[in-house]
Amino acid sequence: MDRFYDITVAGVKRRLPICRVNDQLYIAAFVIFGDVELTVRSAEALLKKAPPFDVMITAESKGIPLIHEMAKQCGQNKYLLARKAPKLYMKDAEGIDVKSITTEKKQTLYIDAGDLEYMRGKRVLIIDDVISTGESLSALETIVRHGGGKIAGKMAILAEGDARDREDIRYLEYLPVFNEDGTILE
Repeated sequence: MDRFYDITVAGVKRRLPICRVNDQLYIAAFVIFGDVELTVRSAEALLKKAPPFDVMITAESKGIPLIHEMAKQCGQNKYLLARKAPKLYMKDAEGIDVKSITTEKKQTLYIDAGDLEYMRGKRVLIIDDVISTGESLSALETIVRHGGGKIAGKMAILAEGDARDREDIRYLEYLPVFNEDGTILE
């Protein structure tokens, strides 16, 4: 039987399918890819809550449309991206290991040496679509510190599960996690 969770984010209502992570944990799948209205409205709402910053960074891939829209709305012509694999055009890419709730194996995020240098001394705002375990966030924090940037803040559209209790992040809405029967896991 299909189960769903209804949520309103930045005034936009969406129905999220509940998906199995493992036998004890189910999550509501929140995907902004292709959802222009949700991306634009979420970017606008996050920027209203954002601390002062010089540049933004996100991890590949679901944060990309969000950070792009945020940069567009605040008039910035550049943002930084940590990739899941080094690309041919990346010069001296550096990698940081990360484990995500939606990924079964350890991943590595890579950033170009030029982007590391670009963030040196700048206030860097870390952006993600959903913060859950905080592993991706931690990897981005390591990248920023390694590049000599100063963490201006950490933001996401949603804080999932225990992430809602973190005082170091700003987010728009809480997203619970679920039991197998679709009830909220307390």
